[in-house]
Amino acid sequence: MDAIRRILIAVKNPDRRAQRGVQKALRIAKRLGAPVELFHAISDPVFLELEPLTGRTVAEIKQEALQLRQARLERIASLARKNGHKVTSHVAWDFPPHEAIERRAAAIRADLIVAECHEGRRLKPWLMHLTDWELLRVSTRPVLLLKNQRDWRGPVVLGAVDPSHVHAKPGQLDNIIVEQGAGLSRALRGRFELMHANFPADFALRMADPAVDAATLDVIYKSMMARSKAEFESFAAKARVPKARRHLIGTEPEFAIPHLARKLSADVVVMGAVSRSGLKRVFIGNTAERILEKLPCDVLVVKPGHFPRRVQRVPRGMRLVPPQPLMPLPV
Repeated sequence: MDAIRRILIAVKNPDRRAQRGVQKALRIAKRLGAPVELFHAISDPVFLELEPLTGRTVAEIKQEALQLRQARLERIASLARKNGHKVTSHVAWDFPPHEAIERRAAAIRADLIVAECHEGRRLKPWLMHLTDWELLRVSTRPVLLLKNQRDWRGPVVLGAVDPSHVHAKPGQLDNIIVEQGAGLSRALRGRFELMHANFPADFALRMADPAVDAATLDVIYKSMMARSKAEFESFAAKARVPKARRHLIGTEPEFAIPHLARKLSADVVVMGAVSRSGLKRVFIGNTAERILEKLPCDVLVVKPGHFPRRVQRVPRGMRLVPPQPLMPLPV
């Protein structure tokens, strides 16, 4: 992992009394020796019809909200400085939240975004909260999603790679996963473990073919797994991962990764994400999106190099909602 020069910590709610996720993120940043900016985006819509009712202009509403949230965010930052953290704070009117976070991270040239996973209702049990999901999709830099308040002490870092490219990940991404994961474990004096979960798609198709008997299936499976093992061992050897810390599991990643994370008591899983386009991505998602709900630990999601920017650079400002007609307009 290259030296982290700056970290952006996305603060969901500056008004919340207990900021356990933020405190955990600050402790991680301190151990990495990286300065931090606490950032909060005000994305609530402002209804223009309320302006004459409240007697305040939009400009006044904007300024009052900024001052209030900035004061509360600065209170968190001030307490952190007393504990030896290098912290600044910033509040902006911008929406939607995931784009605002990526915009600010780009503006301050952050090397890492840290955010708490949102809680509450999901659209479907296998989908993340929309903000988390979209942040992973649009961010051009690594995103550390915190799923619990458990502190990292000599953390176990588990990197999930795909050297067989079964799941259409570019080879460069595996190198980035190892670089980020091993570097993180070294910086925090932890332990790096490497895994590859592989249930060959070709084999699954052959299983559904009634013309292929059980003996043939067994031969095919063993051949595919032997090839997968050779590829994984070759990759792990080049990455200088000790044999005792290599794990090849013959099942789907969405089951294997959470299972091994629990078995190893992993503190963080490092994964790669390749953003899809169209409705297929929405309903199927990629590996990182599908298993996030099942992971018992934090997750660091990295992207391949030269990932395209999907967010405009200029903040959108306030989200203004014009007055709505009391009666439907005639068609």
